[in-house]
Amino acid sequence: MNSKFICDKEYTGEDFIKNSLEIADYENCTFSNCNFSNTDLSNNSFVECIFVNCDFSNAGLKQTSFREVKFKNCKLLGLRFDECDVFLLSFQFEECNLNFSSFYQLNIQKTIFDGCKLQEVDFVGTDLSDAIFSNSDLNKAVFENTNLEKADFRSSYNYSFDPESNRVTKAKFSKEEVIGLLYKYNIEID
Repeated sequence: MNSKFICDKEYTGEDFIKNSLEIADYENCTFSNCNFSNTDLSNNSFVECIFVNCDFSNAGLKQTSFREVKFKNCKLLGLRFDECDVFLLSFQFEECNLNFSSFYQLNIQKTIFDGCKLQEVDFVGTDLSDAIFSNSDLNKAVFENTNLEKADFRSSYNYSFDPESNRVTKAKFSKEEVIGLLYKYNIEID
């Protein structure tokens, strides 16, 4: 736990490149139109916070805590979520760009990705059981030894992974996109 506790505060239009975000425990705070790109957010704690229209591209997240955090319309390029504090790690993403980010070996069951760009995201070894991928682009996202049991891919697209290298029991897929599960066979389907 950090020595400083900040609760119920709103941050709007802050550029944290110029003025670094103070290392603290943030609870029930709202960050709107803030720039965190290339900043170091290590050792901060965010509980029940909301980030709207923020840019986190390439921010450092070592031992950062995200608990019940919502990201809406945020740019989260190249983030290493796998370096976060894993204790009670939980978040959801709406209309976010998470391209090139990593969730390597995280336990993020029931996570919601709604309308997100998830191109070339690393989900290797991740527990995504009961996760929802709604209207999300998963082009070149990497799934290997990933728990996808009961995950919902029905409205997502461009996913391609080997069901034999992942746990997919009771996962949901659309007829149109299920072809992405057959890529390894190098077959043509009309």
